[in-house]
Amino acid sequence: MSHPLRRLLAVLGLSICTVASSEEEMPDIRKLTPEQSAVAAANYVKYCVLCHGADRQGYANDHAPSLRSKSLFETGVPHAILRPLSYGRQGTAMGGYLDEVGGPMTLAETWDLTYWLFEQSGAETVPLSTKPVPGDSDHGASLYQANCTECHGVNGEGVDAPALFNASALAHNSDEFLRYAIINGRQGTRMEGFAGRLSEEDINSLTAFLRSRASNGEMEKPVLRALPTPDEYVLNPDGEDPDFELAEGKYVSSADLYKALQDKKKIALFDTRVTSVWQTAHIEGSFPLPYYEDVDVIAAALPKDVTVVSYCSCPRAAAEWVADKLKEKGITQTAVLYEGIFGWQNLGYPVVRSEIREEAAVDP
Repeated sequence: MSHPLRRLLAVLGLSICTVASSEEEMPDIRKLTPEQSAVAAANYVKYCVLCHGADRQGYANDHAPSLRSKSLFETGVPHAILRPLSYGRQGTAMGGYLDEVGGPMTLAETWDLTYWLFEQSGAETVPLSTKPVPGDSDHGASLYQANCTECHGVNGEGVDAPALFNASALAHNSDEFLRYAIINGRQGTRMEGFAGRLSEEDINSLTAFLRSRASNGEMEKPVLRALPTPDEYVLNPDGEDPDFELAEGKYVSSADLYKALQDKKKIALFDTRVTSVWQTAHIEGSFPLPYYEDVDVIAAALPKDVTVVSYCSCPRAAAEWVADKLKEKGITQTAVLYEGIFGWQNLGYPVVRSEIREEAAVDP
């Protein structure tokens, strides 16, 4: 059993012997103390509200899913909640919040936030098997195209709903978890249950098709690099100021930002995502300034006349949030990367990538 799972079990007060087989049910969900609940609620406000919404309704930004749907919490605690919270969803705006991948939360805090979300949902757990669901994946592919593409995308990339072909999500979620969601839907969202609309055979085939899109179950973790120091806030401090033509008075294009960087213009470039994804890949010269951090220290250290460019991956919500907070502190020359870092990469502009250490994914 891998070291991360040993740590997870330790937080629950369990030993490896307690969980003898993936076929056994998970232990009873731990009841939080009032103090733990208060910290978890504060962490939700600090880290999650921007995308998942103040009422956990989801879709406040970047199609972040609802975190109050009972069908999710009936079957998704702890793994389907804890793992994306801890390690993120590779290829999406969801970064990892666990400190061991560069995030701001301890393992205990991620567990407590998971349980707090469960308590807020009012759900009761439904035990599910971890055995594969047999089905005809070719038939499931046809069903997917007929029923799922409008929201989830032709290639499972997510249009206004989660990306279903995401490798880390499929590696972490069991077949029965996927099947339960198809049958019951997600309350409070556009995802309606397919019970009565598709036959049991069809639902099994659709589940098998989704499973066929999974990777080999390996997790990637960056080797954490040292964070930049305050004296590195400003790139090319002796360079000329950039002369951006900002769309709507605030958006800079990837092409214009790249040219300014190549021309060694004087810029402060901030990555406003959770630091774990800055560790994985970032625009060269950027400084991590997550949206949830207090900007007072950085604003005080910045020259008031420097042009600040912020970016995120959603593609603009977190970057705009930080830009607005900097303006409140007197940093008026701000710009937001319009396409976000995913758009930047898709347009062919370079990023700095961290050395990656691969680890086998823990079985659900």
